[in-house]
Amino acid sequence: MPLKYSERTRDIQIALKKRGFDPGPIDGLKGSRTSAAIIAFKRSIGFRARDYVGPLTWAALHRREPPETPVTTAPVPWLAEGYKRMGLHEGRDNGILRRWLASDGHALGDPSRFPWCGDFVETCIRLALPQERFTGDLARNPYWALNWREFGQPCKPTVGAVISITRNGGGHVAFAVGEDARRIYCLGGNQQNRVCVVPIDKNRFVPASWRWPLSYPLAAPGLPAMTSAEASSINEA
Repeated sequence: MPLKYSERTRDIQIALKKRGFDPGPIDGLKGSRTSAAIIAFKRSIGFRARDYVGPLTWAALHRREPPETPVTTAPVPWLAEGYKRMGLHEGRDNGILRRWLASDGHALGDPSRFPWCGDFVETCIRLALPQERFTGDLARNPYWALNWREFGQPCKPTVGAVISITRNGGGHVAFAVGEDARRIYCLGGNQQNRVCVVPIDKNRFVPASWRWPLSYPLAAPGLPAMTSAEASSINEA
């Protein structure tokens, strides 16, 4: 039976895309990819995993638009690896997340028990750039976020740069993906207990925050403009 076009389905597809869940073509047809994206989105917010969009799911999809992220066309390979894990939650998706974090041959442990932002960055880098060398304190402990200030080479604000910042009780490490007038948008793990993009105030970044792999050509500096009504992240634990 052929699929029937629906404006509501098209709106759902647009909302899913903006939230990092790929529904396939924005065509108003509820095919298998759209159904899978609905299920993945509902899992990410703790709803029952089925492809029905009722009033609660509709409201969640349209609540405070998050930053738009290029899920399927990441400009560097480690970002592409990270975007594939968008929405994975340390509790709800614990088994899936643990298997992926260990897939590079290294793992910190249970992400529901340990701060895993460094594990996320390490896994993305090792899987995308197996030739990249880790040295010094970073080689000994890539899970301590501030050790990433020894990674690779310094760079200017650039899409895909590894950023490490201080927070209460330690540090945080993620990848830069965009900016607005006062914030940097960062793709990372252990952000709201999951893999997602969050905005972080620029005054938390210092020149040492920005690092780039030695084994990959240095990209031109600059970050794309992004927008979000989401409040700035203040504690990435």
